[in-house]
Amino acid sequence: MAWVFLIVAGVFEVFWATMMKMSEGFSRLNYSLLTIIGMLASFYFLAKSLHSLPMSLAYPIWTGIGAVGSILIGVFFFKDHLSLLTSFFVILLIVGIIGIKVTSGH
Repeated sequence: MAWVFLIVAGVFEVFWATMMKMSEGFSRLNYSLLTIIGMLASFYFLAKSLHSLPMSLAYPIWTGIGAVGSILIGVFFFKDHLSLLTSFFVILLIVGIIGIKVTSGH
């Protein structure tokens, strides 16, 4: 169940980052509130995952899900541009996240 909590925490990480972008510097109340709710949910599920998973495993995977997910949201919904080199490094992030999981023994 800890892995489910960690993945949910990562999804909420992407959610709050997206809502923060949409809040336009916290000038739009609804998106600002969704940002705070998303942050709280993300931290809550991360904390739940830390009951069973070591911090040295859970935290980098959580931040990795947030980073890669936010990049994908930026590209597909906000029309951010990634250079070929940047795309290469995003792939390295994904490989790193998978590598941490596979070699962790959990």
